[in-house]
Amino acid sequence: MHPLVELAKASVEHFVRTKIMLPSPDPLPAEMARRAGVFVCLKMHGQLRGCIGTFSPCAENVALETIRNAVSAATRDPRFPSLAEDELDDIEYSVDVLSPPEKIRSTAELNPREFGVIVSSGHKRGLLLPDLDGVDSVEEQLRITRMKAGIFPDEPVEISRFRVERYR
Repeated sequence: MHPLVELAKASVEHFVRTKIMLPSPDPLPAEMARRAGVFVCLKMHGQLRGCIGTFSPCAENVALETIRNAVSAATRDPRFPSLAEDELDDIEYSVDVLSPPEKIRSTAELNPREFGVIVSSGHKRGLLLPDLDGVDSVEEQLRITRMKAGIFPDEPVEISRFRVERYR
């Protein structure tokens, strides 16, 4: 298991059992010292059970970003109740570390398998990670992302793309 996935798992299990945030690893491994946006997704029996993240860094390093987002995915995703202790053994974790977003000029620069997407219109913004089951076209990727952001289909948007390093 990748160290970031181990950290996400340890963070969730520690918080669910104690209600206390796990401290950052000390010493901090070099791969966790950089700053980046991080998404942590939890699945149970192949179904989404929580997914929370940041598209740009909010914490001082990837380790803290992972710890905070893992706990949020387990306890603060509005689509699901907080994870219960008896569910911990059935959770599968993935951690996506995001590259900085880059604005695109044309949807021809998108590929839903390779790039995640951010759409924004005014104060509304939505994000969709890349390489998701059932998202096989740029049109579907943009439709879902607009819907998540509450942006109407005919509303003009700025579109940015990003890559992820996905760990499971």
